[in-house]
Amino acid sequence: MKKLLYISGILSLFAFMSFMAADFFSSMTKVDYIDGSKTLKFTTKMNTSHISDAIKINRSTAGFEAEVKKYVNNNFDVYVNNSPKTLTFTGSQVSGETVWVYFETDGVSDVSSLKIKNTILLSAFPKQINLVNIAYKGSQKTMNFQRGKEMNEVSF
Repeated sequence: MKKLLYISGILSLFAFMSFMAADFFSSMTKVDYIDGSKTLKFTTKMNTSHISDAIKINRSTAGFEAEVKKYVNNNFDVYVNNSPKTLTFTGSQVSGETVWVYFETDGVSDVSSLKIKNTILLSAFPKQINLVNIAYKGSQKTMNFQRGKEMNEVSF
């Protein structure tokens, strides 16, 4: 019995260590509709070292945040009611292991469908998962993106 407990303890330890070694690749974007200004506001959160690896720029470099904004602009597209929208970047910040990027699109009076193409970090990390949470006039929707599923659409 002691031998069985010892072996199961060792196996449990190895299983636990294998989870610790696995890196988790994800980004999260929150979309809020601001009715007064008819604007969709986006806040994207990414792991600092992952985005640094993807754009091949050290996060302490002066141009890091500008390159992150450019990267997001090239890897995130929005279509409101099947019409492409231009994204305007309003800011970004690096906070330890997290990079926050803020952008918006205006002139959105009504949303019946929202289509998003999100390829953030998908080419750099095969197991990357990107989540987008949308709040529109009291309704909440969630989209997920991964390799092979770069485009998603919701209706309101």
